[in-house]
Amino acid sequence: MTAAPIHIAGERLMLDPEGALWWPARSLMAVADLHLEKGSSLAARGALLPPYDSRATLDRLTPLIRRYRPARLVALGDSFHDRHGAARLGAAEAERLRAIAAVTELVWVLGNHDPAPPAGFPGMAVAEWREGAIAFRHEGGGGTPEICGHHHPKALVPTRGKAVSRPCFVADSRRLMLPAFGAYTGGLDVRDQAIAGLFPRGCRVFLQGRGRLYSFTLAQLRAASPAEA
Repeated sequence: MTAAPIHIAGERLMLDPEGALWWPARSLMAVADLHLEKGSSLAARGALLPPYDSRATLDRLTPLIRRYRPARLVALGDSFHDRHGAARLGAAEAERLRAIAAVTELVWVLGNHDPAPPAGFPGMAVAEWREGAIAFRHEGGGGTPEICGHHHPKALVPTRGKAVSRPCFVADSRRLMLPAFGAYTGGLDVRDQAIAGLFPRGCRVFLQGRGRLYSFTLAQLRAASPAEA
């Protein structure tokens, strides 16, 4: 597993291929858009999906906690798919979340899906978190330097006669957008104005691959059709 270094506001940050940010100097990890209990939320609306998304998301998060041993974990909003998601979380998954909180300080940045802190779970709930000169928020555009999520960035790249769509990080020297970490999250193509508009001077895109990241400029990417995004 090879993390990619970038610099934001003079700070060296590491992008993990699993979709997390690691800031070694601050012993801080950040993830965005876990959307825990999205499956149960959709089931309540009649869209039946396997009810294992929260388990799968925590299966990816737990090894990262063990690898980096962060002093602080910042969850960048939409950690639960709706304001009642924490109450629906299964007993085993709730215990795993509390086990994470026992070894690292949890910071819940509030998002549009979860505008209130998750009842019954440890951690601090904030509208945004500041670490040094960098702001951690759910949605970008509130001023830089910043780390954000919300848009679930994905990129479509041509390879061997076909196109591959993967979640990605998007970064310039002042802003970093994280991919959605949750198992049931979709994505928005990075060429969409909602994302590209936050990087008017251009940016690099770091596509998630198996154990590594692949770096592209926006000019190298193909725009995804709505069906592919």
